[in-house]
Amino acid sequence: MKYRHLEVWSITLALLLLAPASAMAHPEGGTVSGLFAGLSHPLLGADHLLAMIAVGFLAAQLGGRALWATPAAFIVMLLLGGACGIANLAIPYIEAGILSSVLILGLLIAAAVRMPVVLSAAIVGIFALFHGYAHGVEMPLASGGVAYSLGFALTTALLHGIGILLGLHAKCLSSALPVTRLTGLAIASAAAWLAVA
Repeated sequence: MKYRHLEVWSITLALLLLAPASAMAHPEGGTVSGLFAGLSHPLLGADHLLAMIAVGFLAAQLGGRALWATPAAFIVMLLLGGACGIANLAIPYIEAGILSSVLILGLLIAAAVRMPVVLSAAIVGIFALFHGYAHGVEMPLASGGVAYSLGFALTTALLHGIGILLGLHAKCLSSALPVTRLTGLAIASAAAWLAVA
């Protein structure tokens, strides 16, 4: 039975790693409504998708107050970063920050690092600024800032929830540590692949 769980994880991670490059591009412009554009934007880039699921997985791995505080910190700072992007404030190294977030979150998961809630919230909060800025600066011209921001915050919360469920499921397996390590390594490997894609 435990091997069946490993097969499901392996297939899921392989699909994420083999996602077509076109799905990793960020949309520019467009006339989609603000809320829908915001809801869909985090799903259109593998870098965002992996990082947001990884935040939830890390929160589940840490447990306790981190289960809600880590994703909450990400969402608050995501909205702040989004506001900076919409306002066209200059924040350097956005793409490097986004790729670094996927890599570092993957490595933290793989190493099963234990850390205080404040530290986990601070780490994901810094990464969220980069992700939020990218969402904000790529807001379609026809979108309203508030509706668009609400949309990408809701989708982010959903992706965190998926990550939490995956992380909690991994903890229930008798082979939890290998599954966790493989998940983290797959996320970190995806970051390396995205860096050269």
